[in-house]
Amino acid sequence: MSTRNIEKLLHPGTFNWVGNAFYTTSFIGKGNISHRRMDPFFAIGYNADIDFEAEEIPRGVGAHPHKGFETVTLAYKGKIAHKDSRGNHGVIGEGDVQWMTAGSGVLHQEYHEENWAKNGGTFQMVQMWMNLPAKDREVKPQYQDLLFDEMTRVNLENNGGFVNVIAGEYKGNKGKGTTFSPINLFNLYLNNGGKADFEFPNTYNTAFLVINGDVLVNGTENVSKDSFAMLENDNGDTFTLEATSDHTIILVMSGEPLNEPIAHYGPFVMNTQEQLKTAFEEFKAGKFGTL
Repeated sequence: MSTRNIEKLLHPGTFNWVGNAFYTTSFIGKGNISHRRMDPFFAIGYNADIDFEAEEIPRGVGAHPHKGFETVTLAYKGKIAHKDSRGNHGVIGEGDVQWMTAGSGVLHQEYHEENWAKNGGTFQMVQMWMNLPAKDREVKPQYQDLLFDEMTRVNLENNGGFVNVIAGEYKGNKGKGTTFSPINLFNLYLNNGGKADFEFPNTYNTAFLVINGDVLVNGTENVSKDSFAMLENDNGDTFTLEATSDHTIILVMSGEPLNEPIAHYGPFVMNTQEQLKTAFEEFKAGKFGTL
């Protein structure tokens, strides 16, 4: 097997507020990496560490629609509460993941969890938009709450740390998250000197985001906290990540591209402009419910 190397390394650019709770930068789209190049990972919004003062009224994003894709929210610091027009609600905290399949359409809102907001603290999170295959775009909205302590955990050699398998498979260990296309999504927790090796088909679009610490890639290239590294396709299958600091956390992603037409506007990801028009009409007609 040949080694898979970094094709593009990005550092945070412009940060923008989403509501008044999430201060995010994007690594996909907006002139960085195209939506199609990281298909089926359509978008990645990264909220790097930010300190919030204690507040009685939680910050958040009010009711907004989603249709045609999935949102995957990963909490690293702080707590996030959510609810939707289908009656679903919940809270995720450090190391937890909330996987929402918007499918045929839903109204959704997200806030800092009430008790956390009253104390304030450091907040860090990632929200990914995962594209759906055309055949599944109208699936009924659904949730997967994937909690840190309940995830499939793979311990690494020499007390190097562990891999939490969110979805997909790591060395024969399957994650509890279910997906509509082949996707691997892991949180990697490394001690200083801890090492993990990965092997994915070189046709899968693959990248990683350093949440905390510093990492050595394939024994040669250093990547620091808050950096996003997209790996090359076609030239290799395997790569290694080795922590060069304590408490290193890395989000690793790899997925088979859907290679389908994309039509996107605002909170809707579809295949055609006609489908986008229909999505807006459904939303305006109240077919996503009320919240």
